Amino acid sequence: MITDVHSHLFDCPDHFTDSFIDEAARAHAGEVNLTVRWAEYEASSPADTRTIVFGGKARLSGLWVDDRDVAEYVALHAERLVGFMALDPTQPGWEDELRFGHTELKLRGIKLMPMYAGFDPRDPRFDPLWSYASAQGLPILLHTGTTFVSQAPLEFARPGLLDNVARRFPELRMVLAHLGHPYEGECLAVIRKHPNVYADVSALHYRPYQLWNSLMLAQDYGVWGKLLFGSDYPFSTVNESVDGLRAVAKVVPPIGLRGLDPEQVELLIHRNALDLLDLSL
Repeated sequence: MITDVHSHLFDCPDHFTDSFIDEAARAHAGEVNLTVRWAEYEASSPADTRTIVFGGKARLSGLWVDDRDVAEYVALHAERLVGFMALDPTQPGWEDELRFGHTELKLRGIKLMPMYAGFDPRDPRFDPLWSYASAQGLPILLHTGTTFVSQAPLEFARPGLLDNVARRFPELRMVLAHLGHPYEGECLAVIRKHPNVYADVSALHYRPYQLWNSLMLAQDYGVWGKLLFGSDYPFSTVNESVDGLRAVAKVVPPIGLRGLDPEQVELLIHRNALDLLDLSL
C-alpha cells in the first residue's frame, strides 16, 4: 500500500486570484489548470493508495479553498481519503474555522502555509493553534521551502523555524512538506531532532540530482524512517513520483561513495504514514 500524504483539492480558477494563476503560469512556462479530478488521480495511482487531501488558505498569495469543499470531496471517497482543513491564521475568524473544521466537518488534520500566508510560525500569537492541535491529536502538514509566488516571503519558508514550535509542543505531530527544498539539510536536522516531526518528499523528483543528494544526506543521518511519501497532486502524480524515486535509487554514485539503499527507497514509498500520524482509516 502507498500512502500519499500530500494531495491538493483545487478548482481552477474559482479557488485562486488572477495573480496566483499568472504566477503559476510564469513558473510552469505556460498556462496551467490546477483543477483536481478524482478520476485522474485514481487513474494515476495504485488502487490501494490511501491519500491525505487538503485545500489551502493564504489570502496574501491569492489562494482560498473552503474546508466544506474538502469535506464533501473526502466523503465521496471515504475508503481512500483522509481530509485536512486549511487555516490562514493572519485572517480574522481562523480559530472558529479550526473548531468548525475539527468538530463539525470531522477533518483530521491541518494544512498551514506560513510563507504563502505571510506569518512566522514562531509568533506567540499562534500558540493557541499549536496547543489545540496537540491536545486534539490533529497532525499539521506545513509548506516549507520555495515557491513561485513572488509576494510570499521566503523568510517564513525555512524548516528551521519549526524547531521552535517542536521544542515547545513536543507531542504535536508535524510534517514538513517538500523536504524543505532547497533547505533540505536544515529540514533533516529538524526531523532528526524531534520524534514527532517528519518530512514528505513530494514535488522533488523534477530535480533528480538534488533529490539524490538529499536522500543521501537523509541516509547518512539515519532518518529514513522520518521520510514520508507524497505526490503534490495535481502538480505531479503518485505514479510519476514513485518512478522518480526509483530512478534516483539506481544512480551510480561517484567513485569512493556508496549509493542509495534501494530497499530503503521502497520502504519510503510504502511507509504507512497514516499509522505514524495516528490517522488510520
